[in-house]
Amino acid sequence: MLALLPTLIPFLLMFFVQIHHTNGGDNLRYLNVFSFISIAVATYLMIVIIGEHFITLQLSIRISIFLLLLLLLISPLFVVFKAQLTESRSRSAYHDEIRLIEDINPPENEEQKSNRDQGFLPRVENMNLFQAMRTSEFWLLFLVMACAMGSGLATVNNISQIGSSLGYTSTETSTLVSLWSIWNFLGRFGAGYISDYFLHEKGCARPFFIALTLALMTIGHVIISSGFPGSLHLGSILIGVCYGSQWSLMPTITSELFGIRHFGTIFNTVAIASPVGSYFLSVRVVGYIYDIETSSGMEVCKGTHCFMLSFLIMASVTTIGFAVSTALFLRTRVFYKRFILMRSLS
Repeated sequence: MLALLPTLIPFLLMFFVQIHHTNGGDNLRYLNVFSFISIAVATYLMIVIIGEHFITLQLSIRISIFLLLLLLLISPLFVVFKAQLTESRSRSAYHDEIRLIEDINPPENEEQKSNRDQGFLPRVENMNLFQAMRTSEFWLLFLVMACAMGSGLATVNNISQIGSSLGYTSTETSTLVSLWSIWNFLGRFGAGYISDYFLHEKGCARPFFIALTLALMTIGHVIISSGFPGSLHLGSILIGVCYGSQWSLMPTITSELFGIRHFGTIFNTVAIASPVGSYFLSVRVVGYIYDIETSSGMEVCKGTHCFMLSFLIMASVTTIGFAVSTALFLRTRVFYKRFILMRSLS
């Protein structure tokens, strides 16, 4: 299912993809509604997951919770239907307005558009993978993602074993794994919104937020390594939110630095850093040290020593990532001020 379903879904839905002309007046409003629904679903699931840890729910209550969740999940369809109805009424007026504008200001030909684009944003247009790989920004971003995503995946891959070594019950570790997805979502959503605000309103280069999240990930790794009561909960929240933030920031930064024409190729090449970092940290660091710390004759390691050194090493890795992302921020801040901010205000 995991191998075939992601492939089948695009083939089934590709026929619904089409060019859709719209005036865009209500797009932000609809997007905000979708965002509100997403946050509502995440909050609802978090309350249910945490509540089930303390309260035993009857079957009737579980059915009610499930039905309410289904209602939340299908609620975006009502927004879509409303948007379709509203746009169908205003579409004719929109086309009339476009024709009037074209009569007053004839559209640019391809040569004019090319000259204007090259003069306005020369760096972000037409950069392919090999051109991007010849820049230092590409390798700085790749190294940052290896440190950030690799340590994040290493944490979630071993969170059950960490909980077991610290004396958590199977229910508690299952709850942590479930909540990790919510922290991950909040990081993706929040990092995109916050970085957009500071970029457009303050002119702050987006790589700054990668450096900030890596600093917080370092704190999260140190907290988990300490092994004090509740350290896994607090540390997993910090690492989960910051790990999700990387998957929001990295694609956006990639498109801004290297353009969108070859974005898919460049993005997936940078994304290779995630499994590369995860392999070295999960297998060569966490797994190797866990086997060493496990007492002879025992299959499960117990105590804070099982993962302390591993997470201190990962804290060092994210510290290196913080330094590299700071260098990326310093190298691109002029670029963001001159080009990305100008484009966002145009």
